[in-house]
Amino acid sequence: MLPAFISSCGVLRRLRANVGKLCRVCSSQQIANSRCSLSLSCQTHKSEKDSEDFGTEEGKVEQKFRKHEYSNPFERTFGILKDDVVSYYKKRRKFIEDIAKKAQSNAEANAKPASKNIYGFEPSSGDVEENIWPSHCDVLVVGGGAMGSSIAYHIKEKARGGLNVVVVEEDPGYKKASTVLSVGGIRQQFSIPENIELSMYGMEFLRNSPELLAVEGLDTPDIQFNPNGYLTLASEEGYEQLRQNFELQIDMGAKVSFLTKSELSKMYPWLNVSGVAAGVLGRENEGWFDPWSLLIGLQRKAISLGTQYISGKVTGFSEETMDDVILEGTQQSNIKRITAAEVTLPSGETRTINFAILVAASGAWTGELGRMAGIGEGHGILSVPIPIEPRKRYVYCVHAPDGPGLQSPLLVDPNGTYFRREGLGGLYLCGQSPPEDKEPNVDDLDVDYSFFNDNVWPTIAQRVPAFEKLKLHSSWAGYYDYNAFDQNGIIGLHPLFSNFMIASGFSGHGKA
Repeated sequence: MLPAFISSCGVLRRLRANVGKLCRVCSSQQIANSRCSLSLSCQTHKSEKDSEDFGTEEGKVEQKFRKHEYSNPFERTFGILKDDVVSYYKKRRKFIEDIAKKAQSNAEANAKPASKNIYGFEPSSGDVEENIWPSHCDVLVVGGGAMGSSIAYHIKEKARGGLNVVVVEEDPGYKKASTVLSVGGIRQQFSIPENIELSMYGMEFLRNSPELLAVEGLDTPDIQFNPNGYLTLASEEGYEQLRQNFELQIDMGAKVSFLTKSELSKMYPWLNVSGVAAGVLGRENEGWFDPWSLLIGLQRKAISLGTQYISGKVTGFSEETMDDVILEGTQQSNIKRITAAEVTLPSGETRTINFAILVAASGAWTGELGRMAGIGEGHGILSVPIPIEPRKRYVYCVHAPDGPGLQSPLLVDPNGTYFRREGLGGLYLCGQSPPEDKEPNVDDLDVDYSFFNDNVWPTIAQRVPAFEKLKLHSSWAGYYDYNAFDQNGIIGLHPLFSNFMIASGFSGHGKA
């Protein structure tokens, strides 16, 4: 089609040149005088076919003598020429429009599989551009949950095309992800400043998430934030600690209120305050939200900014020792650098990704990831593991039509048992962290219903008498990424590896 188009353009240029010559001749006085002598009875030739209906545009073009209301051969000639030129330009415009429509159709066809299958790396589809294996990247994030996707988003939001970010996620359906199996709480009631500041930033991010996570052509993410706050209760034994935490929270700018026993009874008539000395209520920037919506919002925004997600499991590392850099501590150690990761795909095939920086955001399995790099398996500093391990936690959904009303906060009992409303149908989520010596097995996510009957239900029924008649509606289990050292999150660089960053251990901290 292209050679024919070029040939047509050449014919048009020659035709235009000849028309110009003819116009110059026609403009001369001699032709003007001759034209005046022409008889007005010299009419345009009319074919008998002129009155026929040729139907198609092609048939009309084939007609040699078209109807023109001209009185001499010159005007008839220019009329036919004008029609030919108009017809040519119409065909050319249609030709260009057809090309544009075809290009748009191809673009939409290519975009649809990518939007449905963001993890769909198929080794057999290496000829497809979006499935090209990323053999090199600037930042490799291990873990595509809320933490990993948030890291990818924040890096790409700042660096844009300046850094290449790849996220490896073993569970692309998030069936076992801590993010989606949580109760989605966010609070500022902590005992150390760093946690309060992190949570305050998280709440500001949630508030602006419709704008920050907006992607052109997709619906705005609906986080479904419920701003009813946390109500943390303390017994006489925990009163002083609650008071100290409250004063720190106020100093950090948190909007919290300290409530006495009598104030609690007046504000919440459904609450049994026996054994309670005081409580702290979050007035602003606390509550709960839909963690699935937040995760998907972070993920698709990161992808729209250029992050590539890979479905697979990191099963090994390559590293090098930097002989010219030494860390001095209890004994001298050479600084190390991880250079590449081995990724096992769902098909069983292994691939390698080289990178400049590694971010361990693999939640409950961060300690295991560290052991692949020799952290916790060696001598000196390498004998100390990353102290993050999985802990199984149960979440029970109960139905209690006469339970606390719509203004009920997320209540935390002095023994750690919690509950909060779930929707508007009289449903509540509740749970409790077991004692250290009764931690359940983490080999599966089976639910222990006896734990609910023996521990959770008695506690919430004693605190809220309306829960005595509740019915268990459903339940599930999820993993905490638990920091066995001090139960706080770990953020930062490993002391012996120059490019091994850790961002994990935040389960139970109630922040996005």
